[in-house]
Amino acid sequence: MSTTQTGGGFASILTHFDLTPQSEARGRLAVQLAEQHGAHFIGAAAEQQLLEVYNDMTVNVSATVSDEERARVEGDLKAVRRIFDAVVGARNDVEWRSCVTDPERFLIEQARAADLVVIGRRSTYDARDGTLGVRPGNIVLECGRPILVVPPEKDYLAAHKVLVAWKDTREARRALRDALPILRQANEVVVMTAAPAYRDAGAEDVSIWLDRHGVRSRVSVHTGEVANVAAQLIDVADDIGADLIVSGAYGHSRTREWFFGGATRDLLENSKHCLFMSH
Repeated sequence: MSTTQTGGGFASILTHFDLTPQSEARGRLAVQLAEQHGAHFIGAAAEQQLLEVYNDMTVNVSATVSDEERARVEGDLKAVRRIFDAVVGARNDVEWRSCVTDPERFLIEQARAADLVVIGRRSTYDARDGTLGVRPGNIVLECGRPILVVPPEKDYLAAHKVLVAWKDTREARRALRDALPILRQANEVVVMTAAPAYRDAGAEDVSIWLDRHGVRSRVSVHTGEVANVAAQLIDVADDIGADLIVSGAYGHSRTREWFFGGATRDLLENSKHCLFMSH
């Protein structure tokens, strides 16, 4: 049975699964989010075949090697499917998609069927799946959908309090628009910006715009020099008790990011809060 979503919410949520320990927790968070928004739930996984390379850089394409490798990959995908099955249980309106191919390219392609893509954080100190894993930065740059990046072991997103990282850019505007279904359900939304004065007309406009969309918010202006924007955002999220940060992701390129430089990269590396990002 399918669900028809009205009112501009999430009608379909795509979630990436792999064989890391946090995959099941991420799936449970995504299922909870899908239930909360009445959304169709799609689980996805892919793995590329690895072929043996000789010293002269030629590839061993023998039928035996190819069959063995494909069997290994298909075994991994079956193991991931079992995680998906455990997460969804007997729920209706769910779907599984998998393929023997590049996992990032597959997830980006499947994003066409979803309003939101849920993926795991992949910092330098997180457990990684080298064959089924995906990089959040690549996904948000190319998928054309907002992403929700989930830290390890986090299996629930309340989003009662949300921090919005604001700078007047296309990416930040899009993130706000994309996040409205979540923001409408929050009890407190704080729009944080950096400015030379104690007032910021752009952030105030955003707060008024949010109010017109049924989201009550307040503006928090941080003056003076900010040495590390991502660290500042994480500190403010801690102070207000937020478990979600909404932000734009990257500007025109990875070398011209949206908020004083490396904030996107640093948030993806260090945030212990869920991140809702749009590019």
